[in-house]
Amino acid sequence: MAKRRNHRRSDDDTPKLTREQTRAQLGFLLTFLAPHKWRISFALLALVLSSAASLLFPKAIELLIDAVLNESTAKYSVSLIFGGLLAVLFVQSVTRYFTSMSLATIIENTLASLRTELFERIIRLPMSFFAERRVGELSSRLSSDLSLVQETFTFSVLELLRQMVFFLGSVVLIASTSIQLTVMILLVLPVIVAIALVFAKFIRKYSTKTQDALAEAATIVEESLQAIAGVKSFVNERYEATRYHSAIMNTVGLALSGARIRSAFVSFILMVLFGGIAGVLWYGGSLVRSGAMTMGGLTSFIIYTTFVGGALGSFAELFGQIQRTLGASVRIREILESEPELLDKTNNAGEGAPVRRLQSVEFQNIHFAYPGRKDVPALQNVSFSIESGKRVAFVGESGAGKSTTAALIQGFYAPESGQMLFDGEAASSLSLREIRESVGIVPQDIVLFGGTIAENIRYGKLNASDDEVWEAARLANAAEFIEQFPEKLQTLVGERGVKLSGGQRQRVAIARAILKNPPMLILDEATSSLDSQTEHLIQEAMERLMTGRTTIIIAHRLSTIRRCDTIFVFSKGKIVESGTHESLLADQTSFYAKLCALQFGEA
Repeated sequence: MAKRRNHRRSDDDTPKLTREQTRAQLGFLLTFLAPHKWRISFALLALVLSSAASLLFPKAIELLIDAVLNESTAKYSVSLIFGGLLAVLFVQSVTRYFTSMSLATIIENTLASLRTELFERIIRLPMSFFAERRVGELSSRLSSDLSLVQETFTFSVLELLRQMVFFLGSVVLIASTSIQLTVMILLVLPVIVAIALVFAKFIRKYSTKTQDALAEAATIVEESLQAIAGVKSFVNERYEATRYHSAIMNTVGLALSGARIRSAFVSFILMVLFGGIAGVLWYGGSLVRSGAMTMGGLTSFIIYTTFVGGALGSFAELFGQIQRTLGASVRIREILESEPELLDKTNNAGEGAPVRRLQSVEFQNIHFAYPGRKDVPALQNVSFSIESGKRVAFVGESGAGKSTTAALIQGFYAPESGQMLFDGEAASSLSLREIRESVGIVPQDIVLFGGTIAENIRYGKLNASDDEVWEAARLANAAEFIEQFPEKLQTLVGERGVKLSGGQRQRVAIARAILKNPPMLILDEATSSLDSQTEHLIQEAMERLMTGRTTIIIAHRLSTIRRCDTIFVFSKGKIVESGTHESLLADQTSFYAKLCALQFGEA
């Protein structure tokens, strides 16, 4: 796992980089463009030439004005100069279009590859990685951070290069036109730029605060709509509306504060711009009267001066944008450099390659604590053995370690000490693919993908035929309700399966597990909130699913595990008892007997 770097953070939560880190991050991003280096080099050269051609425009204006005012002494005719001006504009426009399109094509394709690589790396990272991060944060890496990279490379970097050509070329050309005017401009410009930088800092600060406040308001909307049943149940519509109104008004206040600063900045720029033009005209007019400068020369000088001012004014924002992008790339780089799970022991083992079907599991003195809670052990000295084809149950109070044990069996985490065995072999000698393809799970909280019923069932076996999908649905007692939908298997289930009832989602999950056909099965029971008829259908489907498989039932309703071969009783991360339902109940002082008494008065 790559070590997390301690970067200083700016107001917008983007890592603030040192000079060395900036170079490193720039090199990291450029590696993705390396395959297109020659095409990019030619495109950038064309961009420089196109920008340089733009510098000819004020010179052509100078010649045109002087030719109009003094046609008899002009070197070139007005028609020739005007034709040359149009030719320069045409060449510049065409060159800029093809340059921009070429670079956009390269960058879009590169960013698409980077998005794909980043997503693939994220989903291949271990569960310990996801335990320490929020889903929204990871989604932001794929959306916001990469969008920032995209915007920077498609606009900011190109604009920075263009403005540098404008700045350097214009300074040389205005100096060659009039040293006196150049000195006057260069004395005033640094002061203007310094004031502009102060304004830009405050504008960026309030812009960030406004975005954060807007995001907070959006969070209120998302939470309220996701829990709309609860909002209505508690009659808290007015409360949520008031909460949202307060958040929006906070956003408005920050936005108006930022608007005041931006308005002052625009007023300052307009005053400086038109005041500068007036000053140049005043001083330049005296030079024109004395014959030291032509009217065309004064006009081109003013245009070149606006080029210099515009370039200086844009440098701060463009450099800031690039700096934010490099900061955002730190988080992208951390993910790409994180060590993914190795599903196969050898790199040449393909995903479609056949794997062994493991049928038994054994824990020997397992100790485990979650990565974010090392001081709170989840499992302590847990030992048990589940033979092939046996049906066992994990029972105990909430947080006793039942689901944690199931997570370890699936290879989501590795124990800190002790040993796990599958079919008598150490888990460390087996591949994660062998373990996970041997274990199927029907979880308590069924989360379906937002596609069709067929796609959700077929997730258990991606190459399954329609007949196989229908057979799995029939065995899961799902075919009946699927047949009632007009679109049958092509019915969309909605986000997280919201268009289906709890019992329907449960049966789709069972059908998915049937299609996977694993030799080992984990059932996280979830029938307590269902009506009797639906519960009967699901229990019947589960019985078909469990037949001939090694089955682990994480029991919430103890009445469903009477026929298990062994019941393991968990408490505070330990197995405190084990045995059959009858043998455990025989001891009236047993922990299991007390659990039964609490649930249904059996003692």
